[in-house]
Amino acid sequence: MMKKWFIILLFPVALCAQNGSDNAFAKAESYFKQSKYKLAKPLFLNYLKTHPKDPQTLEYLGDIEGYAKNWDGAIPYYENLVEKYPNNANYHYKYGGVLGMKALAVNKLRAATMIGDIKEQFETAATLDPSHIEARWALVEFYIQIPGIIGGSEAKARKYADQLLDISKVDGYLAHGYIAEYNDKPKQAEYNYIKAVEIGGSVTCYAKLQEHYEKNNEPQKAFETAYEAQQKHAQENRLQYQLGKVAGQYGIGLDQGITGLHHYIKYHSAADGVPKDWAYLRLAQIYKHKGDKEKAEQWINKALASRSDFKEALQERKAIMNL
Repeated sequence: MMKKWFIILLFPVALCAQNGSDNAFAKAESYFKQSKYKLAKPLFLNYLKTHPKDPQTLEYLGDIEGYAKNWDGAIPYYENLVEKYPNNANYHYKYGGVLGMKALAVNKLRAATMIGDIKEQFETAATLDPSHIEARWALVEFYIQIPGIIGGSEAKARKYADQLLDISKVDGYLAHGYIAEYNDKPKQAEYNYIKAVEIGGSVTCYAKLQEHYEKNNEPQKAFETAYEAQQKHAQENRLQYQLGKVAGQYGIGLDQGITGLHHYIKYHSAADGVPKDWAYLRLAQIYKHKGDKEKAEQWINKALASRSDFKEALQERKAIMNL
């Protein structure tokens, strides 16, 4: 009789333990999705003690180390996943990614010894998943950036860019634009970025085209691209800053730049990416172009009040003082 009661009591305890474990994982996952990685990590580590082979937990922990740029910490998690699940393309892609970031952090001799493993992981991911966009992007960048003497190849980069065209026209044109830009072929780059804008029209597409014009000293085209992007994606506050940045840098579209920057400052949030003190700097630049020294001084002083060691603002103040 005692044994029977012991069994009856045991199972509820086990079920409670399981529920507690599941709740801990759910809590950790919730923190992760909110980008609260420091809170998620200890919970995942604790869960891993009782579920040492759980692939999702291993992946989350690898991702957390990756976000922290702790490549040595991330590598074992993805290596473990690749060994246990050799047919999972995403695990190969992530493993190749952290190996690549590790290679950038070590000396050139050590990095050269890692190139074969990096290439193998990305190519395996691309082979396992014919629609894996990220792996093909990684291979485009890998083959175009690595010197030919240790495996770089523009032809192979183009091969994967062509594959991207089959999967996603926008990604394909962006990839071909990237290759052309890297090889100093501005007309080819412009053509591909324009095609990406025509087909996709995303903020990213416009940003690539605008950056291309800025790099190639075509400020009017850069401004027109920024303006078109802002008109199409009016809800994206960060595009107001881009409009003001081009106006401030090149002295064109000054009034539109002022309007855009005031809008950016008024509705600014951390999600916009660029701190408000940069918007103050751009306003100072615009008023400098207008020859309005008083307002230029007001805005540059506001930028420096926000950040006294703001190097670009300190340089700009010297130029304003010479008006």
